[in-house]
Amino acid sequence: MVDEVKLFIALYADEDVHKAFAKEIRRHGFDAISADEEKRREESDEKQLEYAVSQGRALLSHNQKHFEPLHEKWLHEGREHAGIILSHRIEIGELLRRTLRLLDQVTADEMHNSLRYLSDFAERKK
Repeated sequence: MVDEVKLFIALYADEDVHKAFAKEIRRHGFDAISADEEKRREESDEKQLEYAVSQGRALLSHNQKHFEPLHEKWLHEGREHAGIILSHRIEIGELLRRTLRLLDQVTADEMHNSLRYLSDFAERKK
């Protein structure tokens, strides 16, 4: 049996991300939950990533300082995750636009074990 390609990324927004984010992403037809909704605030970054993995979700955070080395640590240890998406703190409208571009352009299989930056999905000036 051929492995089925998973197209759409399911998201888990950690506690640093705006509380309305997951709801707004769902409004656009994508699967998203947040640490706030899941009552998982104030857990360590590693626990947040472990929870995202347990749910088959890519983790979205503003916490580049901790998640960049955590990604490298997991790769070194041979641990897998559904992806880590990082963004500087930006207003929620721009965060949503960039995330929706990512969700339209990157499959869940492409996101697997990778680290992506939402700045790569900013609208480019012509």
